Amino acid sequence: MSDVTPIVDTKAIVEDIYKSTMDVAWRFDYEMTNQKVEDLYNRAKQNQWDAMEILDWDYEVDPSKPLIGGADSVYSEMSFFKKLSKSQQEKFTAHTTAQLLSQFLHGEQGALMTAAVVTHSVPDSGAKLYAATQTIDEARHVEVYAKYCKKIAMTYPMSPWLKALIDITLQSDKYQKVMIGMNMVVEGLALGAFNNMYRTTSCPLLKGITFNVMRDESRHVSFGHAFLGPVFKTMHQDDIEECAEFTFTAIQHLLTATAGGTGASDTDPGFMMVLENCEIDPKDFFASVKEAADAGSINDAPPPGQIHSVKDLMLPAIARVGLITYAIRPKYEAAGIPIWEDTTVLNAMEDGKSDEAVLREVIAAAE
Repeated sequence: MSDVTPIVDTKAIVEDIYKSTMDVAWRFDYEMTNQKVEDLYNRAKQNQWDAMEILDWDYEVDPSKPLIGGADSVYSEMSFFKKLSKSQQEKFTAHTTAQLLSQFLHGEQGALMTAAVVTHSVPDSGAKLYAATQTIDEARHVEVYAKYCKKIAMTYPMSPWLKALIDITLQSDKYQKVMIGMNMVVEGLALGAFNNMYRTTSCPLLKGITFNVMRDESRHVSFGHAFLGPVFKTMHQDDIEECAEFTFTAIQHLLTATAGGTGASDTDPGFMMVLENCEIDPKDFFASVKEAADAGSINDAPPPGQIHSVKDLMLPAIARVGLITYAIRPKYEAAGIPIWEDTTVLNAMEDGKSDEAVLREVIAAAE
């Protein structure tokens, strides 16, 4: 194993408490009236998995070895990286990977809380039962990513933009907005990222985690469409426009925060901590990123076969349920956000198959 020094960031162990205005909805009619939601509920029961039983937690993870991307890392050809020694490169690779995996861990806690909110606020018996299965799914995801981060002994703070996006969702006043923010925006982002990680990771344990988490996430994204699609058809147009505005704000926030293709930002204390831990001059780092961007070496488009979360999953999902309204469409155009409505990749991801055939179909659809 390399001389990469593991760290545990104690600053990440904090509390953040605020009040939510969400209603609690009792439902005394216990019939399941939405067949698609009932199917998802049954599939969720059948596909529960125990991380302690099916994953090899004895596998020794060496954080100095590229766990994701390897030679294809977005940083590997940048000038700052080439100036580093081999041990420095290994250290930087380990810490940037830890920072990324930490976002998965924190994001899954956010998903756990939003699923619980939907369980107590949605006024539909079938949706309540399904949301309860999503809550246990998200608890399992927190468990596995916490254990994996512990194995690499590095946990970084939650990125401010991700926390803000989930906080906006949790502080919503309608369950529909909570489901938009989580099941369509955040879960769409996560599902694409998990698919791409599965394709690029060299760690068998991380590959196993990712595959099983991705199966769960595909159901969660499906729930957003299966339940909200019919709901929006019954809502007053003013209420639909309010939800459409909320969706636009969330997506604009996401795209603004993640523009540039690297995910690195000088406004992210966690990423700045990565540079500090690796003894990399921030000015040199961000100058290299700008140089690569200006040269066209990095952009927002993923490599062939990988998924663009916004283009392939998120926007097609919201368009499908009617949230790209006549009134909201000009805002996307003014913000320079193309409206993608092709559901090919989304449909493949939602298929719900339990083996790797679904991954091959997704890859084929993305190419």
